[in-house]
Amino acid sequence: MSFLVALSACLTGAAANAEETFELFGPQPSDNRIALLSDDIDDGPLAGPIDTEIDTTAGNANSTVSREDYDALVERFESLEESWSKHQDDLKADSEAKKKKPIGKLNGRVHLDNWSFLEEDPGVNYLETGDPNQDPQDRWDFRRIRLTWSGDVPGSMLYRISIDFNNPSSAEMKDVYLGFKNLPYNQQFLIGNQKRPIGLDHLNSSRHNVFIERPLAVETFNEDARRLGACMYGYNDSESVHWRYGAFLLENISQDGRFRGDYDEAGLYGRLSTSPWYDEISGGRGYYHFAVAGSANTTDADGTIDNDDNSNEARFRTRPLARSSSRWWDTGRLLGAETYQQLAFESMLNIGAFQLTGEYINTWVQRNPLGGFNGEDLHFQGAYLFANYFLTGEHVPLKRRTGTIDRVKPFENFFIVDRCCGGTGTGWGALSVGVRADYLDLSDSDIMGGEGHAITLSSNWYWTAYSKLQTNLVVGEIEDAGQGRSNVPLAQGVAGDFTILGFRYMIDF
Repeated sequence: MSFLVALSACLTGAAANAEETFELFGPQPSDNRIALLSDDIDDGPLAGPIDTEIDTTAGNANSTVSREDYDALVERFESLEESWSKHQDDLKADSEAKKKKPIGKLNGRVHLDNWSFLEEDPGVNYLETGDPNQDPQDRWDFRRIRLTWSGDVPGSMLYRISIDFNNPSSAEMKDVYLGFKNLPYNQQFLIGNQKRPIGLDHLNSSRHNVFIERPLAVETFNEDARRLGACMYGYNDSESVHWRYGAFLLENISQDGRFRGDYDEAGLYGRLSTSPWYDEISGGRGYYHFAVAGSANTTDADGTIDNDDNSNEARFRTRPLARSSSRWWDTGRLLGAETYQQLAFESMLNIGAFQLTGEYINTWVQRNPLGGFNGEDLHFQGAYLFANYFLTGEHVPLKRRTGTIDRVKPFENFFIVDRCCGGTGTGWGALSVGVRADYLDLSDSDIMGGEGHAITLSSNWYWTAYSKLQTNLVVGEIEDAGQGRSNVPLAQGVAGDFTILGFRYMIDF
């Protein structure tokens, strides 16, 4: 304000030389003053005219500014104003330049597993090691050491590169794709290595799943999930309906990044999901989700009797809900299998802290006689049903745009600290318990891939939203198995019982 008053005095004063001074304070003769009058204020404590005066006569030295100093002050003000304006232009230019460059972020996860095979028998020993007298070994494994770099590219594009180093000497590629987003009808289109859209528990992230390992049926009929392909993803405006559909090559290229074979050895996949009930008022603590998914695939019927260096044949297999060395349920390579189709149904009901989830998957295989097998068509199937309950009151969120579950957020984190006033303060995190029943049948006609079931008891102790301890106790049995260790039809299958205890220590960022 003082500066503006001085500026006004400069414009109206009579002095013109550098020695003339402007008095800002002190005596104010009426013949050398300038009155600045404001408009009358109608009401309030400042009602009436406001008189602001400047004395241009010489006065107290402490109250005057020389013309030279004044001009320097004005010059400095104009320089600062110009510099500030240039700075704002630079910031704007920098912001515009950043919008033209790709951006990205790094995240990852670490899953450390401990498995103990508490009970086994000769049949299980044979399925695991090939020797009825050698039992499965207990183990510590890094199940996942995964780093993911993802981001956006100007022009409504996106990318994702996810590499797993659980075996440091042989890294595996997971999600590796590029794509286009913001397409009509809330869609995005991805090209590259990505999950085939079948099996709810496979589409869920391993960071959020309730059990350590995925159900028998899900892992069997969509082994390792990811394949090289192109897929469209979308949802409606209310987010109550979600869809995915695309085409994928058959061979798993996660270890070498290369596909070898004919381009018709591939499959068409699709999934349509809906959440007709979603309780917005409670923040999604209540919802119902339903989906149907399917595929149609063409395979390499020759299997192991040709010279092709590929894995494009029909084969269905899985481990016993634990990280064993071998896959106990295993059809082997289905010689003569030319095509197969799949149809799956999935359902989730969540009411507060309680969730009930189930899925049923069918697979039909068409084949011709080859390698001693009779060539009859085959039907394999599997299902699971689980219930989970939070003792601490949290719930499993639903991500409606993708038709999958989301991250659990504990009401309080787990911690133990010293209080300032003495004693110890604690937080217990979140705790859930669950039970899952699995059934899988890979034995039909002359193929003895294994038929059996398992019960898994689970607990999840969430230390934070990004870390937890999972515990699983698996009790199961299998019969009519062993085809995976033979290239010819078996006269009799292998049977056995098993009990396995597992722990997973996990964190993601």
